Amino acid sequence: MAIFKGAGVAIVTPMNADESVNYPKLRELVEEQIAAGTDAIIICGTTGESACLTFEEHLDVIKACIEYVDHRIPVIAGTGSNCTKDAVYMSVEAEKMGADALLCVTPYYNKATQKGLIEHYTSISDAVNIPIILYNVPSRTGCNLAPETIAYLAKNTKNIRAVKEASGNISQIARVKALAGDDIDLYSGNDDQIVPIMSLGGLGVISVLSNVAPRQTKEICQAWFDGDTQKSARLQLEAMDIVGALFCEVNPIPVKTAMNLMGKEVGPLRAPMCEMEEKNLERLKSAMRHYGLL
Repeated sequence: MAIFKGAGVAIVTPMNADESVNYPKLRELVEEQIAAGTDAIIICGTTGESACLTFEEHLDVIKACIEYVDHRIPVIAGTGSNCTKDAVYMSVEAEKMGADALLCVTPYYNKATQKGLIEHYTSISDAVNIPIILYNVPSRTGCNLAPETIAYLAKNTKNIRAVKEASGNISQIARVKALAGDDIDLYSGNDDQIVPIMSLGGLGVISVLSNVAPRQTKEICQAWFDGDTQKSARLQLEAMDIVGALFCEVNPIPVKTAMNLMGKEVGPLRAPMCEMEEKNLERLKSAMRHYGLL
């Protein structure tokens, strides 16, 4: 059984003015997402500024999100790390807290070999019993999960069930599905490739766009599942301008900026994330107006 099907939001971590985590705002965002029909909450991923949270904050935010969601939709906890021991520790703790699944990014900076990646993910899998989603985003980590590696892990571990593919390489993504088949579920990690990846058998998206347009992101997926592929493709194309603007600077700078422009008051970014360049800010505002968000 799939962890979820449709639109999952890679939710931001809202901050107070002093850069402490704003838990009341996080609860508010969770409620908004559920009300809009979002199918899963992905907490403490890249969009949640996980790399800038302390260990204690990271686990506290996961615990709070699980409490706020209260079993209404799946909560997928980002527990990846460039250190295998740290990834195992956070994964075990997230399972204890009641996470429904884990999202584990490839070990960044270390640039592990494929053999090292197999050992890394096998160690995490051996330590927990809940499903694991591999996260392949080589543009940020400097490390690519080869299709053969994904297929091996899907077939030789007890709970590696899915992959969030953000490589942008459609040919590679197609090869993952060709090699792993029904042993792996596939989610788009790029909002501009939701429909292309669903056409290869994908089950939806782990989305940045959903932070600002949850109903629209859900509709892209739902139209596809309803068999209206033309509508799904049209909605995908209509979102291309806003998606491009949300990634015109490194995520999550634009999406948190967009949310603040919408009055959602998610607060500042933590360094080394910084305020947007003026030309990119104007591009973001223009795209938001065109998409009906401002």
